[in-house]
Amino acid sequence: MGAKTIEVNGNDFEQRVLGSKTPVLVDFWAEWCGPCKMIAPIVDEIAGEYEGKLTVAKLDADANPEVLEAYGIMGIPTLILFKDGKAVERVTGFKPKSEIVKKLKSHV
Repeated sequence: MGAKTIEVNGNDFEQRVLGSKTPVLVDFWAEWCGPCKMIAPIVDEIAGEYEGKLTVAKLDADANPEVLEAYGIMGIPTLILFKDGKAVERVTGFKPKSEIVKKLKSHV
């Protein structure tokens, strides 16, 4: 986990993600997932570049299956941007940083 990211789980997801005053980008990942490891440095860069405007959280998919089910996540990595308690953008699979940032720009 990067220095600028927070870790969330099923117990604190509602408070730290849905209740956040700033938009939250959640990275749904797993230790065994190769594409998750590939996208992790990009997620960390985004966390640093958007510090103060965007919170970046990581959620372990294996440890929190109920959260994945609640948001219909069928594959990882999946990035979901939450704003005002609602999922407003979604990126599934490895994508280049430019494509991820393009989806974030109108929300931060």
